[in-house]
Amino acid sequence: MNIEIVAVGRLKKGPELDLIETYLKRCPWQVKITEVEEKRPIKGAERMAREADLILDAIPKGATTVALDERGKEMRSAAFANKIQAWQDQGVATLVFLIGGADGYDPRVKERANGLISFGQMTWPHMMVRAMLAEQLYRVSTILQGHPYHKD
Repeated sequence: MNIEIVAVGRLKKGPELDLIETYLKRCPWQVKITEVEEKRPIKGAERMAREADLILDAIPKGATTVALDERGKEMRSAAFANKIQAWQDQGVATLVFLIGGADGYDPRVKERANGLISFGQMTWPHMMVRAMLAEQLYRVSTILQGHPYHKD
């Protein structure tokens, strides 16, 4: 299974990128990060609509898609691992995680998503969400391999 992260914004060199790279190189899956960005100074609904166009265009055809959203389902790491295992068992070839912009998602993105998950109700910087997702993907791989890394 290939995993892709489609994220709004550009990640610059720094500790977040180092952390993401550390976790992703430990993952057994190929994980690709696609960054999309609207550079025009537009705001609100217009910006969300434009970001939606960019996000939706970046999703590979036929991919199973999960949007990270504060109103999504919260789950423990073991349940997240079980969900990813189920997708693998179902033959999902490409799993895409979406990280939206500061204003959230245009409704079209949520409609396209096969599910919404949340890393909690707190507000997180988008670059930290990438690092948290990378860590969780690594943690999922260790759970599925029966590695003692995970403590539940």
